[in-house]
Amino acid sequence: MNKDQPNHERSGGSAASAQPLAGKVAVVAGSTRGAGRAIAVMLGAAGATVYCTGRSIRGQQSDLKRPETIEETAEQVSERGGIGIPVQCDHTDEEQVQALFERVKAEQNGQLDILVNDIWGGEHLTHWNIPFWEQFLSDGLLMQKRAVHAHMITSYYGVPLMVERGSGLVIEMTDGSTYNYRGNLYYSLAKISAIHLAEAMAAELRPYGVTAVAVTPGFLRSEQMLDYFGVKEENWRDAVAKEAHFIESETPYFVAQAVAALAADPKVAEKSGQALTSWDLSVEYGIRDIDGRHPHWGQYAKKKRLPLN
Repeated sequence: MNKDQPNHERSGGSAASAQPLAGKVAVVAGSTRGAGRAIAVMLGAAGATVYCTGRSIRGQQSDLKRPETIEETAEQVSERGGIGIPVQCDHTDEEQVQALFERVKAEQNGQLDILVNDIWGGEHLTHWNIPFWEQFLSDGLLMQKRAVHAHMITSYYGVPLMVERGSGLVIEMTDGSTYNYRGNLYYSLAKISAIHLAEAMAAELRPYGVTAVAVTPGFLRSEQMLDYFGVKEENWRDAVAKEAHFIESETPYFVAQAVAALAADPKVAEKSGQALTSWDLSVEYGIRDIDGRHPHWGQYAKKKRLPLN
């Protein structure tokens, strides 16, 4: 676990400001690793009780064959001052998702304040630089099941707890903040669907006091991305020789701090329906990455004349 503390430029010194989410209950769906894990940890650092869900548990990996587990995530949540609760859940399985929220309802007296949909599982299903009709259709459809259907199922069973209480925040994690093509038909469909899910949920939930937004990181320096480039967090800059744009990458804790700031913002409802970015939110909330840097993928992409998804 990275022990560095997040750097908030506008942080206060009181206990209240240090844990603005004390007493809040969150479910981070897909928090085994990457942005999901970091979000769970930062919500915990802000004082929340966090249900950390995913498929990988100790002694039982998912088909991704990664070493990270939800138990580790929950332990990190608790280490940062929150309450981490690991729950194994395949979010494509309706019965498992229903059971998850029945448990939350029973254990938290019906309270659910924050729902983060970060379910993905499409790493090995994305085939870049191959026309969609030459790819395996089964991979493309499975990606939609994991990254779209799973989000729909999770919100279907989680949101009613918020509606009942007349408040709550749903965050759809995605890649990019526009409806632009992302280099692969199936990948684009999955990531753009998350944006529209947030927009559509916001429209239907507004009368009930529940907010929905989409949030994207920039070039994410996740565990899997570090492994792909053959580097560690300590020497991540070595990967810039292979991929020049990696110089503007961000740790998962950059977007995670932004999500925690959103969850603590009393005016978050004003953003309902929007697709938000880690870099813009970092400016608004005065956030730096845990390595002290302030990456801004939007400005970088504009400078390098890169398409901004």
